[in-house]
Amino acid sequence: MIEPLVFLPGMMCDTRLFAPQLRDLGVDMGVMVAPITQGERIEEIASNVLMVAPNRFALAGLSMGGIVAMEILRRAPERVTRVALMDTNPLAETPKSAASYEPLIVGARAGRLNEVMRMMMQPDFLAPGPGRAEVLALVALMGENLGADVFVRQVRALQRRRDYQATLRKCKVPALILCGEHDGLTPVKRHKFMAELLAYAHLEIISDAGHLPTLEQPEAVTRVLRDWMTQPFVLR
Repeated sequence: MIEPLVFLPGMMCDTRLFAPQLRDLGVDMGVMVAPITQGERIEEIASNVLMVAPNRFALAGLSMGGIVAMEILRRAPERVTRVALMDTNPLAETPKSAASYEPLIVGARAGRLNEVMRMMMQPDFLAPGPGRAEVLALVALMGENLGADVFVRQVRALQRRRDYQATLRKCKVPALILCGEHDGLTPVKRHKFMAELLAYAHLEIISDAGHLPTLEQPEAVTRVLRDWMTQPFVLR
């Protein structure tokens, strides 16, 4: 029997980020989306996920959700049967990049969350084409629904995150590294680097997709995830 699959959404996103995958994969396996909205540290967010997750589970995180997934791998590797890291980044923030978030926090607290969200998710982070506007509109709606307080907590967590290269080197379960070919935020070369750190990794580049391939090319992503879920376990 296929183990349950836990999805972790990206920053200021919710269940809707994985709606196409939930509809398809949920037909023959247990799937859930765990929120990453509580806590001002990645470690705290990971602890909250582990409290609601099954005892053993497959784990798939996108963007910030991928960072939380790596923290779960670090602290509870015995509970993760396989991992998918999508459009994410294993590196810590530099002092300069961490400081660059501060004006965004000020803007969110001043009631300009919609403006801040447009700065965080720029059009060229996604693949060009007629579907880009629809995806951006959904991102804006998810951000509006979550609100400024969640934005500030998530930014603080990102600012303080650790480097996960050592965690990836220790991973001994089937790993999927997935990225949209047009991802302008966490580019393909970063995912090639991640795949080289993992002993049992498969790298998948999704054509005609950018930073949010689950929405931009949902059928292709679902097909890749289903193949990954049926890979045999790796003996440790």
